[in-house]
Amino acid sequence: MEDITARVTLRKIIDEMKLTEVVMPDSPDELTVGTKEIQRPGLALTGFYEHFDPKRIQIIGSAESCYLDSLDPDEKREKLLAFLKRSPVAIIFTHARRPDDVMLDLAEYFSVPILTTDENTSTFMAALIAFLNVRLAPQITRHGVLVEVYGEGILILGDSGVGKSETAIELIKRGHRFIADDAVELKKVSAKTIIGEAPELIKYYIELRGIGIVDVRRLFGMGSVKETEKIDLIIKLEPWEKGKEYDRFGLVTEYTNILGIDIPSTVIPVQPGRNLAVVIEIAAMNNRQKKMGYNTAEEFDKKLSALGGE
Repeated sequence: MEDITARVTLRKIIDEMKLTEVVMPDSPDELTVGTKEIQRPGLALTGFYEHFDPKRIQIIGSAESCYLDSLDPDEKREKLLAFLKRSPVAIIFTHARRPDDVMLDLAEYFSVPILTTDENTSTFMAALIAFLNVRLAPQITRHGVLVEVYGEGILILGDSGVGKSETAIELIKRGHRFIADDAVELKKVSAKTIIGEAPELIKYYIELRGIGIVDVRRLFGMGSVKETEKIDLIIKLEPWEKGKEYDRFGLVTEYTNILGIDIPSTVIPVQPGRNLAVVIEIAAMNNRQKKMGYNTAEEFDKKLSALGGE
C-alpha cells in the first residue's frame, strides 16, 4: 500500500476549466497546485491577511472587482501590492473580467499567474472545487482488480495467482465492465466515497498468466471498460482451506477500512470447479439489495426464529 501526495498542474486546471491565460510567467506544465481549498480574497484586499493562504487559488469575482474599482489609484496600488507580493499560486477572474494595467504589472513583477473565465463566480467555484476534490483527493494504491458488476463497484483482492484477473475476464465476457488490474488507485473524494481507477500506464490492460497482456478495450470494445468507479464492495479471494469456517448465512457484515471509510467486504474461498464470476454477480446483487433496504439473511433469520417460537 503506497501513500501518494497528489498535486495537479496549472495546465490541467486551465484545460479542464477552459481558462484564458492573461499573465503566465512560467510554464503552466511546471506550476502545480497542492490544495483543494480555494479562496475569495475580499478580506485580504482590505488588508486582513491573518487567514490568507497563498497556496490556494484566489478567485476574484464581481464583489472584489467592484471594491478595487472604488479605490483611488494610489490606494488601489497599495492594496494590490500587499496582495500580490504574497505570491498566490494563481488568480482567476470570473465574469470575463480582465485585470487593469496596475495589477498586470504587479503580477508580472511577482510572477503570479492570472487567468480569466466567462463563468459566473458561484458556478465556476463549484466546478473547480469538484475538480480539485477528485484530482487532489487522499489516495493509496492497492494490488487487486476493479470491475463494475450490475452497477456495483467491486474491488477484488487476493494473493497473486488466486484468479483475480481470470475472474475479471469472465465477468467482462458476461457483459460487466473493467476498470483496473494489478494496481488500483483508490481516492477518497468525499467523507463517504472512495473511487478507483487504473494508473495511466496500464489503463485498459489486464495480465493473464500464460497468455500475457490483453487490451480489454480493443478485444471486447469500448462498452467493456470504464474510467473510474465508486468502491461499493470488497471481495477477498483466498484458497479454500479444509476445516476453516466460512460465513454461510451473511448475518454479520464485515468491513474493510480504506482511507478512513468502512466498505462492506466478504471473503470468497476459491476451489476448482467453482464459478467465481457467478458468485461475484450474486454478491453484487445482494449488496445492492442491502443498500435498498432488504437483507435476505435477516429475513431468513426472522423466519427461523418464528418457527422456533411456535
